[in-house]
Amino acid sequence: MKEAKERTVSPSVPGRPKLTKKQNFLQAVKFTLFSISAGAIQIISSTICKEGFHWPPMACYITGLVLSVLWNFTFNRKFTFKSANNVPLAMLKVAGYYAVFSPLSTWWVGALTRIGWNYYLVQIGTMLINFVTEFLFDRFVVFGKSINTNALGKKEQQKLLEESKNR
Repeated sequence: MKEAKERTVSPSVPGRPKLTKKQNFLQAVKFTLFSISAGAIQIISSTICKEGFHWPPMACYITGLVLSVLWNFTFNRKFTFKSANNVPLAMLKVAGYYAVFSPLSTWWVGALTRIGWNYYLVQIGTMLINFVTEFLFDRFVVFGKSINTNALGKKEQQKLLEESKNR
């Protein structure tokens, strides 16, 4: 009879839990869904700034960006990466990412709209670039060593461990 292959759920690198393919897939799905909701917040708030208050495109963009970052960070920390790490430290890392991304993206939003590109198309393209780079940064830098350390994550890892013992 063929031996069942035991699933590894213990850390493969100190401080980093080894995730199953399903866990990695679900992380990507959750991050995508939370990012879509954050994108909606960004678009709605920047549209209100642009159409309602008639602010310049760069001011509208940065306002929407800040609101969406706060939303995305809060939900992804708790439900996607299930991290119990130091919130101020994690937010500082995210702030570091945005210290680079925000000036660059604010600059290109202004530059591209000044030469006639459609503001909303520029914003959507910028959001797609942000989506990919922020997922990678959050996954490997911000939460990489603290994935599944909150109550939800510990419960999930314990369940996987029990399942692997029962095989």
